Amino acid sequence: MRIRSSSSFGIPLIISLLFISTLSSYCLTPTASNLIRTTCKKITDGSPNLSYDFCVNSLQAAPNSHSAKDLRQLGDISFVLLRRNLTDSRSYIEQLLKHKKMETPMRIRVQGCVQIYSLAIFSAEEAFQHYNAKRYRDANTHVSAASTYVTTCEDGFSEIPGLVSPLTDINNVTSQLCDISNSIVTMFFD
Repeated sequence: MRIRSSSSFGIPLIISLLFISTLSSYCLTPTASNLIRTTCKKITDGSPNLSYDFCVNSLQAAPNSHSAKDLRQLGDISFVLLRRNLTDSRSYIEQLLKHKKMETPMRIRVQGCVQIYSLAIFSAEEAFQHYNAKRYRDANTHVSAASTYVTTCEDGFSEIPGLVSPLTDINNVTSQLCDISNSIVTMFFD
């Protein structure tokens, strides 16, 4: 599910990813660059909700992507990105709660998203542990749970007609990062 909004949070994040990926692409080895592009092509061919450019830019922006030699290492990188994004997103959501002009229905849903993102972080950490132990189906289950939590956060705002989610862009980015990790995990299924 691709989540859309006019919220401005995702734009600076995406611009940052593009800038970092441009810089990091100069440092990528041909092998790492080809691995990222090939993997993202496979992932996005099977996913209408994931952008090829987002996939490439996200993975290239990761600090260790220049040294990725195989799909396994690229999976590690995708989990680092996902966990960092979930943690940063939860921190951002917590900051929203400090906004004094927030109406009660909005505040309740934003508070719920803090809790939901905490669960998503736990699920992503569990998924990474399973991935490291080569229990790929268990990793898949936990990444899918993290993705479901993100969707639940976004869906909470639609319960009240006219209430616009301030988190749509964040949730969209996080959802795509979940898709990247999950797609890499499924490539290891027997």
